[in-house]
Amino acid sequence: MIFGRVKPLSAILATAEKKSLERSLGAFQLTMLGVGAVIGTGIFVLTAEAAQKAGPGMMVSFIIAGFVCAVAALCYAEMAAMVPVSGSAYTYSYAVMGELIAWMVGWALILEYAVAAGAVSVGWSGYVVGLIQNAFGVDIPVALVRGPYDGGLVNLPAMLIAGLVTWLLVIGTKESAAVNAVLVAIKVAALALFVALSVPVMNMDGFTPFAPLGFTGISAAAASIFFAYVGFDAVSTAAEETKNPQRNMPIGLIGSLAICTVFYILVAAGVIGTVGAQPVFGPAGEVLAPGSTALSDQCAALAAAGNEAVTCSKEALAWTLREIGWPQIGNLLGLAAGLALPSVILMMMFGQTRIFFVMSRDGLLPAMFSKIHPTYRTPHVITILTGIFVALFAAFFPVGILADISNSGTLFAFAAVSIAVMMLRRTDPSRVRPFRTPAVMITAPIAIAGCAYLFWSLGLETKLMFVVWAAIGLVVYFGYSRNRSHVGRGLLDVPEDDADIPPLPVPPLPGAPTPGGKDA
Repeated sequence: MIFGRVKPLSAILATAEKKSLERSLGAFQLTMLGVGAVIGTGIFVLTAEAAQKAGPGMMVSFIIAGFVCAVAALCYAEMAAMVPVSGSAYTYSYAVMGELIAWMVGWALILEYAVAAGAVSVGWSGYVVGLIQNAFGVDIPVALVRGPYDGGLVNLPAMLIAGLVTWLLVIGTKESAAVNAVLVAIKVAALALFVALSVPVMNMDGFTPFAPLGFTGISAAAASIFFAYVGFDAVSTAAEETKNPQRNMPIGLIGSLAICTVFYILVAAGVIGTVGAQPVFGPAGEVLAPGSTALSDQCAALAAAGNEAVTCSKEALAWTLREIGWPQIGNLLGLAAGLALPSVILMMMFGQTRIFFVMSRDGLLPAMFSKIHPTYRTPHVITILTGIFVALFAAFFPVGILADISNSGTLFAFAAVSIAVMMLRRTDPSRVRPFRTPAVMITAPIAIAGCAYLFWSLGLETKLMFVVWAAIGLVVYFGYSRNRSHVGRGLLDVPEDDADIPPLPVPPLPGAPTPGGKDA
């Protein structure tokens, strides 16, 4: 039965209470955590990807993606406040729709976090390489800083930063919480400076033609731009570390989304109104896909002719500032991105390892994923394994392809949470809901339809990849996980000794004022 093996909410909450983390995060820390996770490659890099798909119409794409994310956030907020435990959409689905759906959601979240971390690594590489070349005049071979789809061989800087973040997560440095707060401030300041310098000198001619590829292009850009909002759901993985989660989780989720949306609209307007954002077409006027070899070749031809376009840039915002007469400020923005983007990689990989950890705690993944390093007291096995895959993604794929693949997993998980909210209203109407999704029977279906619309707007290759990934997940579930599930064996709560999972200090959560207590 597809909705069988439901893990009762009472058991989930009891397990969380027994293995609870120190509750130290307030509304402000959660909001900053969300801003730190959201503002990253999406706005710093995908602006160019969106321009190639939609031109100036990407303004509408940002609004569409932001709206879908907002209604999904309202559903997330109700579940996060009502079920304040680790595991995000995976845990919510387990409590409402059963083990199989929960497994598929968790499997999709693996795709979201790991591939997203790879995408951010590629974005970091673009800005750092651009900074080195423009500030120091060092010419770095393209073959070593771009993957094979993007006109190179391997993206070594992206691999390097993925490896560095993996090492930091393994050793669990105390200082990362304070460092993350500084990096969030740097990112926000950099974007604010970009807006202050670009918006006042906008030329409305840049907005014409507004939708050169029609609404299809706007939809495709919205599906890609959705990546720019991904990260707010990672806040829900910190539910067990939140003071008064019934109040603070909704504030953190929706507050961080609102702040980021304002920045995105202003930054996009600044790019369009200053350097333009028209797509680059092929020699015969054909549409070129972002991240394709054909686009890379055409961009190289334009650069040779002295006609560079923002859609060709790997550091769109820094490039824009240089083009409008602020080369040193452009270099500073590149430096800010280089300093700040690793915090997003860290947050994504942190969320990935925590999803694995919770799934392992439920018996759906091998116990080895829960092994704790004897010195650093961190789940080093799964952290290192995740780091290897992230580094490989970053080395060989361009940011646009990685972002779209990540979005497919994210949209599936968001839709599942929205369904869970509606189902739980009917199956457990008396449960206390500190935060109630407004007009849930309207809001949740809109969120589901929005996620389906954006998923459908993704490229055919991306959708096929998701289907293949889901098929692999089903094979793993029926071949391994189903027979080892604690719920399937009647074990709703596993004592620490029996589970062989000792309490452990959590690796420092970005945005947290303290390194936390014990992992769940």
